Amino acid sequence: QVQLVESGGGSVQAGGSLRLSCVASGYSDSGYCMGWFRQIPGKEREGVAVIAGDGSISYADSVKGRFTISKDNAKNTLYLQMNSLKLEDTATYFCATDLRRRFACYASDPHPTLAFGYWGQGTQVTVSS
Repeated sequence: QVQLVESGGGSVQAGGSLRLSCVASGYSDSGYCMGWFRQIPGKEREGVAVIAGDGSISYADSVKGRFTISKDNAKNTLYLQMNSLKLEDTATYFCATDLRRRFACYASDPHPTLAFGYWGQGTQVTVSS
């Protein structure tokens, strides 16, 4: 049974940093697409950062230069380092994996909830002024 468990969310002042973690279990092949997504009430879930099986990475334009996605295959853990946080980064952050794709997965993919089949429960990030 595939499970994704996020942690690391919280409240931070604008300009601060947070590091999100997502521990994956239930599958052993680390070569699939994984990513971080976020959602605020009333809006669609959007891609933040995605890493493909070959290590290629894509970011949403809004987070480029501030967020860094990484993966530790030995620990089955996906990370999102978030620096220079802005008020507009406030959202619930989810990690997800697509066990049908190893490549050609991007943060800009439309309808990620359809493409990525497995999701964590989400972790809240709140940025205040």
